[in-house]
Formats: sequence, structure tokens, C-alpha cells
Amino acid sequence: MAMLYITHPLLVTDLELWVRPDSKRERDHALSLLERLHVFSTVTNPGQPRAYTLTNPFAASLRLALTGGGNHKSFGVPCDTPDPDPITIPELDEFARRQWEGVLGYMVGSTGINMYVEGIILSGGVKKLLQLGGLVEVKSKRVEITQDGFAFILQEVNAQVWTILILYLENAETLNMDPVDVLSFLFMLGSLELGQDYNKATLTPTQIQMLDDLGDFGIIYQTGPSSSRFYPTRLATTLTSDAGALRSVSAGFDNALLRSHPTSSSSSNTSGDNGKGFIVIETNYRIYAYTSSPLQIAVLHLFTRLSTRYPNMVAGKITRDSIRRAVSLGITADQIITYLLTHAHPQMRKLNPTLPPTVVDQIRLWQIEGERMKATTGFLFKDFVSAAEFEGPCRYAEEIGVLVWKSEGRRMFFVTRHEQIAAFLRNRPRKGVIAG
Repeated sequence: MAMLYITHPLLVTDLELWVRPDSKRERDHALSLLERLHVFSTVTNPGQPRAYTLTNPFAASLRLALTGGGNHKSFGVPCDTPDPDPITIPELDEFARRQWEGVLGYMVGSTGINMYVEGIILSGGVKKLLQLGGLVEVKSKRVEITQDGFAFILQEVNAQVWTILILYLENAETLNMDPVDVLSFLFMLGSLELGQDYNKATLTPTQIQMLDDLGDFGIIYQTGPSSSRFYPTRLATTLTSDAGALRSVSAGFDNALLRSHPTSSSSSNTSGDNGKGFIVIETNYRIYAYTSSPLQIAVLHLFTRLSTRYPNMVAGKITRDSIRRAVSLGITADQIITYLLTHAHPQMRKLNPTLPPTVVDQIRLWQIEGERMKATTGFLFKDFVSAAEFEGPCRYAEEIGVLVWKSEGRRMFFVTRHEQIAAFLRNRPRKGVIAG
């Protein structure tokens, strides 16, 4: 960017002043990459030191994009007529929250908690995208969250949005969309202004289709498919910012509920000190969650046996069966522990360690229980008279890929198929060989 408006090439000696002495390897790699992309070019004149300059097509296009000139519309085209039914920023935030909550609620729908959000109906394209991304699986018409899906739930909202947009780009051709138009529109999203309405007339057919899909995620708002304008929500305008879109699942959603029910929620600190944490765990595996968010309750139900629900709190217990059920869904013990630690109540954070060690260790042990033994159907060959008699068929079983286990000291081996081993032994008759 510093070279964009320099009228003369930048000397190598001047460029060196921008680079730390211990970063020369990174500098050489960056310069090589920029030259291969035809962004940088080397200028060499007899009797003058070597210099770098930006290639003219790239520099001219970037200057044009930054100043908003030309007809490329890279930052969207604001509507020049007032909206007869304008929407406010708080209304956009509420729309984004409800839509995003609906998407996450669909993902954790396997918990049995009623996650229906009034007025939120996800399109088939959204559900298909979540399946293509491996975030959910549909088994016998039942939605089940996957291990990747649970990791997705744990992410900060901006990271979740980027994950969805990358999935959208990767599957553009499957959805019969132009990947170039998709990528161009995704770049444009981060540069839009919250609360500003933009004209749809300059968008391509692919980008018009994207408006409908991204509207289901709460990233874009439009009054209807036939509307001539659209609004970006905070989920879109914070894509290239370090500011959180909805802060976090717990903070964003519970704070919205806090605003809706300020009296009941604020008195009991439902959001865990403004979203800093809401879960309390005791050494007897009892768990208390100070939240009224259906989404948070559903996530807890993935690995907790909930027993009591109050207006601003739920209580339950982490049990062997609840952890093994979560493991069967592909959720790992480390993911559960990370979730509990991330959303621990401020009072829990005063402890060292934050989570009771007995609970943490037991969660890991319950996961290991299912990994201790693996049953394999097969056949055991034993009672070989000599080591030489044992080595032949054992080596043959290993060569054909049916050997599972062997013990040279006990002259025994276990295989998944016996037909070829039996034929091998018949061709080399030996006494005292028993297949069991």
C-alpha cells in the first residue's frame, strides 16, 4: 500500500528499511510470490541500484477500487432513493441473531430439545450446504451433529460465518453458480456499511441467488426476493474486522434475551456476567447453567442429562451415559472440556484449576471406555508343533493381508479369513495343527 502512490520505483535499499533483520527469509518468500503473481516487477538500469515497482495493471486497478471510480461496483451501489419502509440497525441485529440461532438450532436438533424459532424456516439449500460441509448428518430423516459440527458450534461467530462462506465458495459449482461471481460478492460483503441499503440492479444472476441463500443465514436482509434493495447485517460488515458479529454464541444470544426480559434475567445474571460465562460445575458432576437460551440448553443437552429447568437456569448432571452418547455423535472429550472451560461462570474462573480435576479426568475416562476393546471376527490358529511349522502359514497370512495378531512365543496367530490359510496347510500337511 505504501508503494501504491509512489511515482518512481522503490530502491531495494529503501525496502530493506521496512524489513526486520530476522525476517529476511520471509521477505524473500513474499517478493518471490508477488513477482510470480505479476504484482511486483524488478527494475534494473545500468549504473543504478536495483528497484521494485508495482505492475501498472494491478496498481491502476487497485487505485480505482480504493477511490471508487469506474463502473466495477466493487463496494456495492448505495440506493439513491429512500426506502419507503426502512429498517433500523437494532432490527437488523435482531434479524441476524434469529436467523443464525435458527441455523445453529437446526444443527443441534438431535438433542430432542425443541429448537423451533417462530418464523424461521431454513431452505433446502442451507440444509444441503451444512451436509456438504460435514457439519451435520441426516440418518433416517433425523439430523445429527458431527464432530466438525460441534467444533463449529464452539467457534466465535465471525469464524463461523467465514466457515459457511468458504463452504459456499467450495460448493459453488455443485450449486450451479459461477465461482468468480461468488468470490467477488464475498469480497464485497466485508466493505459494506451497516444500516445502508444497496441496489440489486448491478448484481449478476449468481449474486442475486446468493442474496436469498445468505438471507437464510442472517448475513443479508431483504424484504422479499422481488425487492430492489438489500441490507447487510452485522454478520457481513464485521467479516474483515476484529469486532465480533454477535460476540459469541452465549454472549450474543443471551444478551439479546437479556434485552427482551431485562427484569427476570438481570436479577439472576443469566448471561454469566454479560456473556463471560454461565456454567457452574460441582465435583459431584452436577452442572448449573445460568441461561435461558434454547440454543445453549440444546448444546448442553448433547453431553449432559438435564433434569430441571427454571426461567433463567437449567440444572443437570454429567453422566457416563450422557458422555458416551456425545462420543457416539463424534464429539470428543477434549471438545466437551473446552466448551465447559470456555463458558465457565466468573465464580468458577476464580478457582485454580477452573474445572474440578475429578470431572475432567472422568470425562476422558468415559470416552476411553469405548476404545479399550475392539471386536474382530476371525479364526485362531494354534498348537503348531515347531517354530518352523508356525512361521510358514503365519508369514503367508501376513503376505495376503489377513493377519490380525500373532504370538511367536505361543505359536498362535489370528486371521480374518481362513480359506486360503487352510488350503496352504493342506498343501503342506503337518501334525498337531488345530484351527479354532
